[in-house]
Amino acid sequence: MAFNYTYIFPFLLAIVALVQVWYYLHFFYKLVKYNPKDKAASQQYPVSIIICAKNEAENLVNNLPGILVQDYRTTHEVIVVNDNSTDESKFILEEFQRGFKNLTIIPLKQEAKGIPGKKFPLSVGIKSAKHEIVLLTDADCIPASEHWLEKMQDGYAPGIEIVLGYGAYKKYPGFLNKLIRFETFHTALQYFSYALAGKPYMGVGRNLSYRKNTFLANKGFSTINHIPSGDDDLFINMVATKNNTAIVIDQEAHTLSEPHKTWNSWMQQKNRHYTTAKFYKPGHKRLLSVYATLQTIIYPLTVATAIFFNWYIAVGIFVIRLAVQAFIWYKTMKRLNEADLFAYFFVFDAWMFIYNLFFFPSLFRKPARKWD
Repeated sequence: MAFNYTYIFPFLLAIVALVQVWYYLHFFYKLVKYNPKDKAASQQYPVSIIICAKNEAENLVNNLPGILVQDYRTTHEVIVVNDNSTDESKFILEEFQRGFKNLTIIPLKQEAKGIPGKKFPLSVGIKSAKHEIVLLTDADCIPASEHWLEKMQDGYAPGIEIVLGYGAYKKYPGFLNKLIRFETFHTALQYFSYALAGKPYMGVGRNLSYRKNTFLANKGFSTINHIPSGDDDLFINMVATKNNTAIVIDQEAHTLSEPHKTWNSWMQQKNRHYTTAKFYKPGHKRLLSVYATLQTIIYPLTVATAIFFNWYIAVGIFVIRLAVQAFIWYKTMKRLNEADLFAYFFVFDAWMFIYNLFFFPSLFRKPARKWD
């Protein structure tokens, strides 16, 4: 009897759905059940907060006060590297410095040749830090609470050199805002979960901390200076291990940023960020690319199975996979204060198919020579 080639569609669909379910239960469920270990004694470390600002006068006015007034009794400093700004940043920072003695301003008046992006000003800030623990954020970010500093540094324990935080975007009306926040959530779902699974691969510069000695011992950004971005994800990809990395997901430890207001500006940002993914370690690239590929081909395989084999089986397999994913998304969205996004669950699941198709070519583009 001749082999019926239509059987290949439900077979492939079942395999793809099974591997997707495995990703969700093996990796992402770790974030659902994650609870920080209770410490015998809480310790507050001296911390250096570092911000790089290039023509960020308005953002400094709006956001810097939230960093300067953190409720933290232990020694800490705030360093702002003013990177060749031509706006009013200099005068705004000097005015802040009159009222906050722990604010240090580092003015840069020359561009670093051959080092695009913000790696040079960030390196200057880190090397100037007085304290071993540095906490990084951006000028367009504001802490979600006055306990941000306390909560982030609490992630440190013996052997921990890196603490990954969540950099959220502010909530506004409109579908673009929801897509931006979903993409940010989905990225965090992956890097938090993989870190918990012993496979840390990135962090976000909007909310990231590591030890100064870790930065210096690995020669800073010297191996990635030629790449415009990557001061957060590529550096963490290079130095993070299963034993030296912790996460902090407490909602008081989040930072909030202004999201892009137009589709074009957001697409440009995502294209720039995706060009750094090609420089990840091979194991991390495989882990991420397999997941994205499965998310992309599940839709055409479901349609093919429904048309050429049996739509009951197609829908059944798809619904089982969807139910597992919905459970994980709902639980983790609540943990990251993005619960309102779950109402658009079906839209976002379909969006990921379109998203992966659209941004896949970015992996093969040459990085732009400017920083975001």
